[in-house]
Amino acid sequence: MTELILLRHGESVWNAEHRYQGQQGTGLSALGRQQAKEAANYLQSLEIDAIVASDLQRVTETLQPYLDTRDHLTVRIDPRWREIDVGTWGGRTFADVYADEPDVVDAFKRGDDVARGGGETFKQLRARVWDAAQDIAGARRVLVVTHGGPIRVAAASALRLPPGGEVLLDPPENCSLTTLHLDGLTSYNVPTWMDR
Repeated sequence: MTELILLRHGESVWNAEHRYQGQQGTGLSALGRQQAKEAANYLQSLEIDAIVASDLQRVTETLQPYLDTRDHLTVRIDPRWREIDVGTWGGRTFADVYADEPDVVDAFKRGDDVARGGGETFKQLRARVWDAAQDIAGARRVLVVTHGGPIRVAAASALRLPPGGEVLLDPPENCSLTTLHLDGLTSYNVPTWMDR
Protein backbone atom coordinates (compact mmCIF):
# COMPACT_ATOMS: atom_id res chain seq x y z
CA MET A 1 0.00 0.00 0.00
CA THR A 2 1.28 3.44 -0.91
CA GLU A 3 0.79 6.34 1.45
CA LEU A 4 0.28 9.61 -0.39
CA ILE A 5 0.93 12.82 1.46
CA LEU A 6 -0.76 15.45 -0.67
CA LEU A 7 0.46 18.99 0.00
CA ARG A 8 -1.42 21.86 -1.53
CA HIS A 9 0.74 24.81 -2.58
CA GLY A 10 0.97 27.93 -0.45
CA GLU A 11 -1.14 30.99 -1.08
CA SER A 12 -0.39 32.48 -4.48
CA VAL A 13 -0.80 36.10 -5.49
CA TRP A 14 -3.90 35.15 -7.49
CA ASN A 15 -5.34 33.23 -4.51
CA ALA A 16 -5.06 36.42 -2.49
CA GLU A 17 -6.72 38.39 -5.30
CA HIS A 18 -9.61 35.89 -5.60
CA ARG A 19 -8.76 34.99 -9.19
CA TYR A 20 -9.24 31.69 -10.97
CA GLN A 21 -5.88 30.10 -11.67
CA GLY A 22 -6.23 26.67 -13.19
CA GLN A 23 -3.03 25.95 -15.07
CA GLN A 24 -2.08 29.60 -15.20
CA GLY A 25 -1.19 31.82 -12.30
CA THR A 26 1.50 33.44 -10.29
CA GLY A 27 4.05 32.50 -7.71
CA LEU A 28 3.51 32.67 -3.98
CA SER A 29 2.43 35.68 -1.98
CA ALA A 30 4.36 36.69 1.15
CA LEU A 31 1.91 34.62 3.20
CA GLY A 32 2.38 31.69 0.83
CA ARG A 33 6.16 31.80 1.28
CA GLN A 34 5.68 31.70 5.05
CA GLN A 35 3.25 28.78 4.72
CA ALA A 36 5.81 26.91 2.59
CA LYS A 37 8.47 27.36 5.29
CA GLU A 38 6.10 26.05 7.96
CA ALA A 39 5.20 23.05 5.81
CA ALA A 40 8.91 22.33 5.23
CA ASN A 41 9.52 22.36 8.98
CA TYR A 42 6.73 19.83 9.53
CA LEU A 43 7.80 17.58 6.65
CA GLN A 44 11.31 17.25 8.08
CA SER A 45 9.85 14.93 10.74
CA LEU A 46 8.55 12.46 8.13
CA GLU A 47 10.37 9.74 6.23
CA ILE A 48 9.64 10.48 2.58
CA ASP A 49 10.59 7.87 -0.04
CA ALA A 50 9.78 9.90 -3.15
CA ILE A 51 8.59 13.35 -4.16
CA VAL A 52 6.34 14.13 -7.10
CA ALA A 53 5.22 17.64 -7.96
CA SER A 54 3.21 19.64 -10.42
CA ASP A 55 5.32 21.78 -12.72
CA LEU A 56 3.49 25.03 -11.99
CA GLN A 57 5.36 27.89 -10.31
CA ARG A 58 3.26 28.08 -7.15
CA VAL A 59 4.03 24.41 -6.47
CA THR A 60 7.74 24.53 -7.18
CA GLU A 61 8.06 27.60 -4.93
CA THR A 62 6.15 25.78 -2.16
CA LEU A 63 8.43 22.77 -2.38
CA GLN A 64 11.75 24.66 -2.43
CA PRO A 65 12.09 25.33 1.34
CA TYR A 66 11.73 21.60 2.02
CA LEU A 67 14.23 20.69 -0.69
CA ASP A 68 16.68 23.18 0.80
CA THR A 69 16.80 20.95 3.90
CA ARG A 70 17.17 17.64 2.01
CA ASP A 71 20.04 17.02 -0.37
CA HIS A 72 19.40 13.32 -1.01
CA LEU A 73 15.90 13.55 -2.44
CA THR A 74 15.08 14.19 -6.06
CA VAL A 75 11.78 15.45 -7.38
CA ARG A 76 9.90 13.95 -10.28
CA ILE A 77 7.98 16.74 -12.00
CA ASP A 78 4.71 15.43 -13.41
CA PRO A 79 2.31 17.82 -15.19
CA ARG A 80 -0.54 15.37 -14.58
CA TRP A 81 -0.62 16.73 -11.01
CA ARG A 82 -1.41 20.23 -12.34
CA GLU A 83 -4.56 22.04 -11.29
CA ILE A 84 -7.70 21.54 -13.36
CA ASP A 85 -7.65 23.63 -16.51
CA VAL A 86 -10.21 26.44 -16.24
CA GLY A 87 -9.55 27.74 -19.75
CA THR A 88 -10.55 31.34 -20.34
CA TRP A 89 -11.41 31.81 -16.66
CA GLY A 90 -7.72 31.78 -15.72
CA GLY A 91 -6.64 35.14 -14.32
CA ARG A 92 -10.17 36.49 -14.01
CA THR A 93 -11.70 37.37 -10.65
CA PHE A 94 -14.50 35.25 -9.28
CA ALA A 95 -16.81 38.29 -9.38
CA ASP A 96 -16.05 39.05 -13.04
CA VAL A 97 -16.67 35.46 -14.13
CA TYR A 98 -19.93 35.31 -12.21
CA ALA A 99 -21.09 38.57 -13.77
CA ASP A 100 -20.40 37.19 -17.27
CA GLU A 101 -21.38 33.52 -16.83
CA PRO A 102 -23.71 33.12 -13.83
CA ASP A 103 -25.43 30.05 -15.32
CA VAL A 104 -22.15 28.16 -15.67
CA VAL A 105 -20.96 29.12 -12.19
CA ASP A 106 -24.31 28.12 -10.68
CA ALA A 107 -24.27 24.80 -12.57
CA PHE A 108 -20.80 24.07 -11.19
CA LYS A 109 -21.90 24.93 -7.65
CA ARG A 110 -24.86 22.53 -8.03
CA GLY A 111 -22.45 19.73 -8.86
CA ASP A 112 -22.68 19.69 -12.64
CA ASP A 113 -19.36 18.63 -14.14
CA VAL A 114 -18.90 21.56 -16.49
CA ALA A 115 -15.73 22.50 -18.34
CA ARG A 116 -15.27 25.93 -16.82
CA GLY A 117 -13.93 28.41 -19.36
CA GLY A 118 -13.73 25.63 -21.94
CA GLY A 119 -11.09 23.78 -19.89
CA GLU A 120 -11.33 20.38 -18.21
CA THR A 121 -14.13 18.62 -16.40
CA PHE A 122 -13.58 16.96 -13.03
CA LYS A 123 -14.08 13.61 -14.77
CA GLN A 124 -11.09 14.39 -16.98
CA LEU A 125 -9.11 15.54 -13.95
CA ARG A 126 -9.89 12.31 -12.07
CA ALA A 127 -8.62 10.24 -14.99
CA ARG A 128 -5.43 12.32 -15.21
CA VAL A 129 -4.74 12.12 -11.47
CA TRP A 130 -5.40 8.37 -11.43
CA ASP A 131 -2.89 7.83 -14.24
CA ALA A 132 -0.33 9.82 -12.26
CA ALA A 133 -1.10 7.93 -9.03
CA GLN A 134 -0.67 4.56 -10.75
CA ASP A 135 2.87 5.55 -11.72
CA ILE A 136 3.88 6.07 -8.08
CA ALA A 137 2.09 3.05 -6.61
CA GLY A 138 4.58 0.75 -4.94
CA ALA A 139 6.57 3.37 -3.06
CA ARG A 140 5.91 3.34 0.67
CA ARG A 141 5.41 7.06 1.31
CA VAL A 142 5.24 9.67 -1.44
CA LEU A 143 4.98 13.41 -1.01
CA VAL A 144 2.88 14.86 -3.82
CA VAL A 145 2.96 18.65 -4.02
CA THR A 146 -0.04 19.71 -6.03
CA HIS A 147 -3.21 21.81 -6.15
CA GLY A 148 -6.69 21.88 -4.68
CA GLY A 149 -8.41 20.15 -7.62
CA PRO A 150 -6.25 17.02 -7.67
CA ILE A 151 -6.52 16.75 -3.88
CA ARG A 152 -10.31 17.07 -4.06
CA VAL A 153 -10.69 14.29 -6.62
CA ALA A 154 -8.41 12.05 -4.55
CA ALA A 155 -10.40 12.78 -1.38
CA ALA A 156 -13.70 12.22 -3.20
CA SER A 157 -12.43 8.83 -4.26
CA ALA A 158 -11.37 8.09 -0.67
CA LEU A 159 -14.93 8.83 0.41
CA ARG A 160 -16.22 6.72 -2.47
CA LEU A 161 -18.19 9.62 -3.89
CA PRO A 162 -19.46 9.11 -7.43
CA PRO A 163 -18.08 11.18 -10.30
CA GLY A 164 -18.98 14.81 -9.68
CA GLY A 165 -19.01 14.33 -5.91
CA GLU A 166 -15.78 16.25 -5.48
CA VAL A 167 -17.66 19.55 -5.88
CA LEU A 168 -19.37 18.78 -2.56
CA LEU A 169 -16.02 18.98 -0.79
CA ASP A 170 -14.48 22.23 0.36
CA PRO A 171 -11.18 22.99 -1.33
CA PRO A 172 -8.18 22.17 0.87
CA GLU A 173 -6.50 25.12 2.56
CA ASN A 174 -3.21 26.42 1.22
CA CYS A 175 -0.29 24.29 2.46
CA SER A 176 -2.62 21.78 4.11
CA LEU A 177 -1.70 18.09 4.09
CA THR A 178 -4.06 15.27 3.12
CA THR A 179 -2.83 11.73 3.76
CA LEU A 180 -4.40 8.88 1.80
CA HIS A 181 -3.60 5.25 1.15
CA LEU A 182 -3.66 4.02 -2.43
CA ASP A 183 -5.52 0.71 -2.57
CA GLY A 184 -6.67 -0.49 -6.00
CA LEU A 185 -9.53 0.52 -8.33
CA THR A 186 -13.25 1.07 -8.00
CA SER A 187 -15.96 0.56 -10.56
CA TYR A 188 -15.68 4.25 -11.44
CA ASN A 189 -12.22 3.61 -12.91
CA VAL A 190 -10.62 5.87 -10.35
CA PRO A 191 -8.45 4.91 -7.40
CA THR A 192 -9.95 3.70 -4.18
CA TRP A 193 -8.41 5.76 -1.43
CA MET A 194 -8.76 5.13 2.26
CA ASP A 195 -8.43 7.99 4.70
CA ARG A 196 -6.03 7.46 7.53
